[in-house]
Amino acid sequence: MKKMFISVLILLLIIPSVLAINIKVEKISSDEVMIFGVDKPVVFNLRITNLGPANNLEIYNLLGFKMFPIGTIPIGEGQTKEIKLEVSPIGEFSYKGVYTFEYFIRGQDSTEIKEKLTFKIIELGEAFELGAGNLDVESNSLKVYLHNKEKFNFGGIHAKFSSAFFEFEKDFNIGPNERKDFDVELNKEEFNKLIAGFYTLNAEISASGQKAEIEGVINFIEKDIVTTIKKDYGLIINTKTIEKANEGNVLSPIEIVVKKNIISRLFTSFNPVPDSVNRKGVIVDYTWSNELKPGEAFKVSIKTNWTLPLLIIIFIIVIVILTKKYSKTDLVLKKRVSFVNVKGGEFALKISVLINAKKYIEKVTVIDRLPQLTHLHERFGGEVPTRVNEKNRKIEWDFEKLEAGESRMLSYIIYSKIGVVGKFALPKTTAVYERGGEIHESESNRTFFLAEPRKRDEGE
Repeated sequence: MKKMFISVLILLLIIPSVLAINIKVEKISSDEVMIFGVDKPVVFNLRITNLGPANNLEIYNLLGFKMFPIGTIPIGEGQTKEIKLEVSPIGEFSYKGVYTFEYFIRGQDSTEIKEKLTFKIIELGEAFELGAGNLDVESNSLKVYLHNKEKFNFGGIHAKFSSAFFEFEKDFNIGPNERKDFDVELNKEEFNKLIAGFYTLNAEISASGQKAEIEGVINFIEKDIVTTIKKDYGLIINTKTIEKANEGNVLSPIEIVVKKNIISRLFTSFNPVPDSVNRKGVIVDYTWSNELKPGEAFKVSIKTNWTLPLLIIIFIIVIVILTKKYSKTDLVLKKRVSFVNVKGGEFALKISVLINAKKYIEKVTVIDRLPQLTHLHERFGGEVPTRVNEKNRKIEWDFEKLEAGESRMLSYIIYSKIGVVGKFALPKTTAVYERGGEIHESESNRTFFLAEPRKRDEGE
């Protein structure tokens, strides 16, 4: 009896071990992740090898997770199967970080084994990396990228990108570990005043009803570009402008130097006033110094007005010409007129002609003409005329000779019984003479007299 009891006990111990589930479970995937708030399961790739007789396997857990596949999985003796195990929480699941999940695989005889799977739970924004290529002031475009760092298939998402240089929005699909690149056209006017350095790139990501904001960096590379524009126009009033513009993205010190000689500087004005003036001999250096921010410009205007010196030069030339002409003239006639009061109230003028011989001349005849509507008075001052022809309205004086430097004064009075009002012009006096056997002629200046209306005497 005792031997029979022992045999039954041994049989009871051996049968469960023979019938117990005998499988090998391997996880052939890695880096599984769950995105917090996104209703998508974690997917594990498992390889199950049956080391015992044919069986029907069932996978389940006691932690409140939904799992797929549901139901039994048939597996033959010695067979290996690969399955995708999808796990997602039921209801609220607020855990974040690395999570270890316990589950069971049960055979058809109700024997089972316990296994563990580990995955991480992260926020939506932690799944992405945002960045851009280097940017300089001469760039017309920039490459911006969004990288899904996780083995998670987001499908369709919406992203809004913004920075100090641009703004744009995109709708696109992004799969596990995929990177999306975007070429952005740039408008230089929008960032020509920005200084080189690192600028924040922002993106607002919307996926599966969740939103996240992520940040990246744009490296605005240093570039020192200063352009100079010069303009020069005008002859008598000459204007020169020099403009320096900072088209780079760093603070740029600039210097403008203008050279003037000691003559031109007297007629030159500057806008703005130079910072320093340095004279070196006959040359004067004018210097402007400044520091330009990106997008700034500095302009200097230099105006040289040659009007006054030109007038002085013209005046000197005229004087020289007149002096030379005067020095070459053998006989100079200077004529002048003045008003004379006479009894009876007639209009009367005194005509005076000064004759000045510069060189020895002979057979000199001086001819003057009477204006219309006037008569010659019988009185003469100075030399008496040789001939008076009232019909032809001419007066003539003859001189046998005139020595160099000799002067004569001719004077007579003309009158008119008709009142003259306004500007009264007298003809030029002419002299004909002989010098060196040649006949020459000389004329006086033209003279005028302005006659104003006389006031009536009281009682008229």
